[in-house]
Amino acid sequence: MILYPRGRVSEIQERQMATVADSNIHCLAVDGTFDDCQDLVKASFADSKFRDRVKLGAVNSINWCRVLAQTTYYFWSYLRVTDQSKDKSSVNFSVPTGNFGDILAGYYAKRMGLPVGKLIVATNENDILHRFFTKGEYHRYDIAQSISPSMDICVSSNFERYLYHLADEDAVILESWMKAFESTGKLTITGKKLDEARRDFLSARADTSQTLKTIHQYYEKYGYMLCPHSAVGVNAIQQLGEVNFSTVCLATAHWAKFPDACKRAVDPLPTLPLELLRLYNLPMRSTNSPNSLQTVEKIMEERIEQRILEESKKRSFHENTLQNATKAIFTATAICTVAFVIQMLLSKKR
Repeated sequence: MILYPRGRVSEIQERQMATVADSNIHCLAVDGTFDDCQDLVKASFADSKFRDRVKLGAVNSINWCRVLAQTTYYFWSYLRVTDQSKDKSSVNFSVPTGNFGDILAGYYAKRMGLPVGKLIVATNENDILHRFFTKGEYHRYDIAQSISPSMDICVSSNFERYLYHLADEDAVILESWMKAFESTGKLTITGKKLDEARRDFLSARADTSQTLKTIHQYYEKYGYMLCPHSAVGVNAIQQLGEVNFSTVCLATAHWAKFPDACKRAVDPLPTLPLELLRLYNLPMRSTNSPNSLQTVEKIMEERIEQRILEESKKRSFHENTLQNATKAIFTATAICTVAFVIQMLLSKKR
């Protein structure tokens, strides 16, 4: 089940999800934002009866394994940088982020011993993370729709995991922080704790005009097309003066997933990859859903029941086909045997 906010992803993004023809894939276009979709998933996990009944799992960064797998980006790129520059003692990483999952993986890589310098939190207009690392203010605002939609998030799911470490891995302190945030929409950290956070993280905010300028600049200068998310990460290192051979910017997507946004910076655009052009000729399968846990869970259960029924019919069909084939083989074998015996008897009479 793929949940995404209706009208808040690019057309190609939606087609990449909704044109998958596999019978076990279902898309739900939710009336709301990315935060709403995340809240629905979290609420589904909190509904223990539903969770156990459907054997619920997650493949986004709610699942710890996703974050763990992303640590490989940092080890691999660190080794490539230091292969070319033996004198580099550490490497900085700029990460476009809204949900804090990818950059959290960088933080864990550093804690595992990788020589990471600064982890640069690059945000768009939805800058709750930037406000935290610059002012200590994790304050929830309304989501602004931007040209980098995958970062249009105002509550970062994985940030709570980082706050656990900032709270000296004290679950009681973390719980008090999160309760305060949930009730007021505000969490403010000051003093030594904020200083501690700043020792690992820098941050910057790139709005739409800055993002488009960076896309245009890099295409004109290097012939390289940045997607609107990757461009936020590149703009961040420009703002912070970290454009150097010790800094890696993590790219997030192919620019062709966001042609409307990129065309505002580069016109005409390069040719779209054939793989993405083909999506326009494929039928789409997606169900519109209100921002309602009850509705989403109902749709999920209906899809599961439907799939079980279809699989049962297929199984019955294959079993019947096998039984009929077996009967046909036995019948043919019996007829051949009788014919052979008759032929032998006739031969003896002659």
